[in-house]
Amino acid sequence: MNRFRITVEYDGRPFVGWQRQDNRLSVQGAIEAAIHSISGETVAVYGAGRTDAGVHAAGMTAHFDLARDIAPARLLGAINALVRPHPVAVLDCAAAPGFHARFDCIGRRYRYAIVNRRAPLTWQRGLAWRVPEQLDADAMHIAAQRLVGQHDFTTFRSAHCQARSPIRSLERLDVRREGEMVLIEADARSFLQHQVRSMVGCLKLVGQGRWSADDLAGVLAARDRTMLGLNAPSDGLVFVTAIYPGNGALEPEVMASV
Repeated sequence: MNRFRITVEYDGRPFVGWQRQDNRLSVQGAIEAAIHSISGETVAVYGAGRTDAGVHAAGMTAHFDLARDIAPARLLGAINALVRPHPVAVLDCAAAPGFHARFDCIGRRYRYAIVNRRAPLTWQRGLAWRVPEQLDADAMHIAAQRLVGQHDFTTFRSAHCQARSPIRSLERLDVRREGEMVLIEADARSFLQHQVRSMVGCLKLVGQGRWSADDLAGVLAARDRTMLGLNAPSDGLVFVTAIYPGNGALEPEVMASV
């Protein structure tokens, strides 16, 4: 059996999310269908994460096994040809004996993009969250540090989250302004369902001056989903990269804006 590692980019808008669902379009299902057309084999594609409906990816790592011996470069081209017209692209493909996209992963990195302006969005529609009220990105960043570290993130967890524990270690949560863009970047070994979107929604309240850093800390300590101020829409959320031993530690890096 031959194992392949791929890096995948996709626009999440047409999909119900990464995970395969019966009779509904998913990223995983679209890639698996393309591979089946190439090889005649029914394969399972395992991703480093499971993005929700409408969430995008710039570099989702995944793997799958094939009995057929196919050159990685040929496989990459064939998948990209057959996955159309869906907005999915395989950026690279390599043989990876013994590799597991999920279990070998030591960190996930997400970016959330807010366009802070009164004018409506055009080409960024569906790729960012427009907030017309002026946001104080510095205040948002200061407040965000109250969430960094190991905490019970029940307040920031979807009611449908299937994780066994709400305890997570947030390694980094940075907020910065680039012109009219406010970018929120988060690093952790793993995230709860809707955790990033929930944190962003509450940070938006801080940026508007409606909440203080102490308010945010109090909501975290409450461990109560009903205390959540706001859950940001999926539009602005991008899975940036999966981190593995040897390909970079969980530390800040410059992110390209949407």
